[in-house]
Amino acid sequence: MAQIYVASPFFSPEQVDRVKRLEAALEANPTVKDFYSPRLHQDAANEQFTKPWATEIFHRDMDQIAAADVIVTVIDFEAKNLDSGTAYELGVATMSHKPILALQEKDEAVNLMITESLHWYTKAVDDFKTYDFNTLPKGEFVGEIL
Repeated sequence: MAQIYVASPFFSPEQVDRVKRLEAALEANPTVKDFYSPRLHQDAANEQFTKPWATEIFHRDMDQIAAADVIVTVIDFEAKNLDSGTAYELGVATMSHKPILALQEKDEAVNLMITESLHWYTKAVDDFKTYDFNTLPKGEFVGEIL
């Protein structure tokens, strides 16, 4: 059973809705041991948006990426522009040799640095309810590449 890190933007109501549906799909999947979604872990000992808060959140998220077996990401951004935090998390995951599984519901072009780092890709959030995290089947990106 897999430990998962969810890399996703959650800055607009649309993005929050998407990641909530993804979290629900992961909760329903019997091959998921647990997942860490930064959206659910914004509480900190330090005041939000201060330097000590940023340091605390950064180290917590980096520790969770290191502890994860798999990274699940949402690659729906704002008009082809990748969320910088999500991009950073995917870079860390790539350099840590963690498989990256991606959800993209919109029809936007995606930068080749992201598409080439993906282990599996889907356009349907419900696919995460049944994806086998034990065997990790592959699936290439399908869409326009930037």
